[in-house]
Amino acid sequence: MTDETSTHRKVAVVTGARQGIGRRISELLATRGYRLALIDQVSAADTLATLHHDSDDEAPAVSIAADVSDPRAVDRARQAVLARFGRVDVLVNNAGIGMITPAEETPLDQWRRVIDVNLTGPFLLSQAFGTAMLESPAGGAIVNIASIAALGGIPDRVAYNASKHGLLGLTRTLAVEWGARGVRVNAVCPGFVKTEMDEADLASGAYTVDDIVERVPLGRFAAPDDIAEAVAFLADAERSAYVNGVTLPVDGGWIADAAWRTLRLRKRRPAPGTPSGHAA
Repeated sequence: MTDETSTHRKVAVVTGARQGIGRRISELLATRGYRLALIDQVSAADTLATLHHDSDDEAPAVSIAADVSDPRAVDRARQAVLARFGRVDVLVNNAGIGMITPAEETPLDQWRRVIDVNLTGPFLLSQAFGTAMLESPAGGAIVNIASIAALGGIPDRVAYNASKHGLLGLTRTLAVEWGARGVRVNAVCPGFVKTEMDEADLASGAYTVDDIVERVPLGRFAAPDDIAEAVAFLADAERSAYVNGVTLPVDGGWIADAAWRTLRLRKRRPAPGTPSGHAA
């Protein structure tokens, strides 16, 4: 059953909502007045507890445990969301997994798992919830969380890179198929973000903090807030009404910069306390 409020307040579905970028996206959308369905492979109860809504609604969000690569689980999630809220206005395909392994050593089963979660999952969710948007007079918006790895090649990430390149193809195809029917589809391409996944990669020795900070023109990692604000913009039908099929890098200038290390650092503003002319 749905109540009158649930049929008029906008509803956002966020996958991978338990931690990291997905959690921050959920928290920000909650403050913007969205009702939320938080989908993760395990319960996103911790995220649910952090949400602050500008609403008197006593139950503005639900947590749904589902494997996004499982068609039956996705269908159950769709049914649960529509039964609870009666509508879907925004889908954020954020759930994703990584794998750092040389291409020649990548096991086929792990390749398939990365593709299933990072690419097949967004396809299944877009089918499930996009259909509801297409049937609604209000339409909707889908925001896919890709990566700067979708815009180039980062070594030792063959499955991840391929999945994110494919996600951009999915984004553009749905944008041209569904745009005229009221559903906008866009992608955000984060750079390296300070999350639990990043901490695990740092701990593995895959890269160092300096590897990233020295490569990014803005001289820092992204924060989850940086990505969440971009998602909120693309989700908002008033602020981004004519934005469709876009790939938005939120990477501090990573993709734009074709300089080499010494030149990049020479052009950077010195940190406080650093001798003039020498970047930190």
